[in-house]
Amino acid sequence: MLHPKFKAAAALVAVLILSAGFASAFAQSKGAAEKVNINTASAGELEKLPQIGPKVAQRIIDFRKENGGFKRIEDIMKVKGIGEKIFGRIKDLITIGNEAAAK
Repeated sequence: MLHPKFKAAAALVAVLILSAGFASAFAQSKGAAEKVNINTASAGELEKLPQIGPKVAQRIIDFRKENGGFKRIEDIMKVKGIGEKIFGRIKDLITIGNEAAAK
């Protein structure tokens, strides 16, 4: 038979594990709903992406104005300052806005 202190500790651990699971699931569902549309986002919205500062955000806006928008999210690597490393960090956070239509 477990000592009452151990029962309380075990219950606390179980609650913490369940809480972490719910928090993770919520964060994933929230993140999926809040992708940044690189074809319409303002500079401020773009700057919320990891490693995207004011200069790169402006380059993204300039690129889409000059080229008619991004056709694929990978096209963002055509913007000076965004290479494979940064793309790897932001690819799950960005959208071009019509993935549903493409499927």
